[in-house]
Amino acid sequence: MKLYNFFRSGTSHRLRIALELKGLNPDYIAVDLRTEQHLTAAFKAINPQGFVPVLDLGEQPLIQSPAIIEWLEEKHPFPALLPSNPEQRAHVRALAAIVGCDIHPINNRRILEYLRHQLGANEEAINQWCANWITDGFNALEALLAADKNRQGFCFEQAPTIADIYLIPQIESARRFKVNLNQWPLIAEIESNCMRLQAFQKAAPAQQPDAS
Repeated sequence: MKLYNFFRSGTSHRLRIALELKGLNPDYIAVDLRTEQHLTAAFKAINPQGFVPVLDLGEQPLIQSPAIIEWLEEKHPFPALLPSNPEQRAHVRALAAIVGCDIHPINNRRILEYLRHQLGANEEAINQWCANWITDGFNALEALLAADKNRQGFCFEQAPTIADIYLIPQIESARRFKVNLNQWPLIAEIESNCMRLQAFQKAAPAQQPDAS
């Protein structure tokens, strides 16, 4: 099993957390987004989109972090990253989707590169752009977390789910874009609890072999 990823990529980060929680340790293959390695013919032969992460199982490579994480949950069901109750599963998936569908896609590297090079945005404008969408999403997340009276330290009840797997990399990204995280105490509490766990510690960007 090979994991093609980049240390600072949010989608790579979320998949690394999921793999660690499942106790899986694929070979780490760094794809340097800073040098456009993901756009080379060699990498596009693996993933025609030119995106990381890719999980190569030796036959058909798996692409798109939501699909890979769902595959992990089906193939390696313990520990479970989704609750068993259908309504609760929908709730956890919705929390994850706030990050995965509404925050991350419009703040990822290819969007920011377009803003910089095609629209002439400077770094202050880039940070404002990212902060706007992160703030919108985190405001909604904080409200949903506050409304859940059964929550015990994580996004759902007392153990990590896919919602936490999506949230922690987005917090890392928020710091890079100079977002003030003090306005979301419940999100801060969840980060503190997650980062006490070895899986989250080992998956952190700074711990990866290509970190610099």
